[in-house]
Amino acid sequence: MDLGTITLKLLDGFGVTCLLFLLTLVLSLPLGLIISFGSMSKFKPLSLTVRTFVWIIRGTPLMLQLFVVFYVPGMLFDVRLFSGDNGRFLAALVAFVINYACYFSEIFRGGIQSIPRGQYEAAQVLGMTSKETFFNVILMQVVKRILAPISNEVITLVKDTSLARVIAVAEIFFINEMDFLSRGLVWPLFYIAVFFLIFVGALTLFFGWCEKKLSYYKV
Repeated sequence: MDLGTITLKLLDGFGVTCLLFLLTLVLSLPLGLIISFGSMSKFKPLSLTVRTFVWIIRGTPLMLQLFVVFYVPGMLFDVRLFSGDNGRFLAALVAFVINYACYFSEIFRGGIQSIPRGQYEAAQVLGMTSKETFFNVILMQVVKRILAPISNEVITLVKDTSLARVIAVAEIFFINEMDFLSRGLVWPLFYIAVFFLIFVGALTLFFGWCEKKLSYYKV
């Protein structure tokens, strides 16, 4: 196989990788914020339940969670929730969203709780509602504080997408294994590193730009 053919095949797989990454990010960030509110709830049964769930997800391998989401519904309830290529992708997406939402929730929780209580009290004195206080006073300070850890998790997510191959999602590593490694071609495995280095490099530049845009906002 020539370089052009191999590149096109790998690009097809990398397209699936990017789609899994983008959908996971779009869905897990808001879900993580909701989970963080649950973990901070003053209603103890809710906060205890949410924190236990987060502990379980963060304490077990993502690979195991992929297997659980894909296989367990069929094993326990004899129901095939995920069938075909689209089903495998959906199962991977569900597992990734749950996993990363739990990690993001802890980042959100730490950022929110790091804001001095006096700022909430000052907003109340000014007659601001809880919603106004959060969006007008707290949110931008939280974004500034959590940007670095969020960027680390996002870059980790780029690389973790390769785990989707364990349930035969046709991402770039799975394509490489089926089309190239099976034929004894090893070098495309290292060629894949170029795709990831470019993607991660672009993300690094983006987050660096975000930090500069927020640098005026001192906390």
